[in-house]
Amino acid sequence: MARKPRWSFKEDRRLMEMARSSKSLEDVAKATGRSPDRIKKMAMRLGLSIKPRSTKR
Repeated sequence: MARKPRWSFKEDRRLMEMARSSKSLEDVAKATGRSPDRIKKMAMRLGLSIKPRSTKR
């Protein structure tokens, strides 16, 4: 898979909005076309918390 270019301001804002709406890490990765690891790193850099999809026990 080819690497996407750096994050744009628009993508930062979109990530913030998705974090506020409690989207799961997997949902954000699908919507942005970026890997879950990259999502986690950028979320940490922006001070956001994005939870992985919860599994039912």
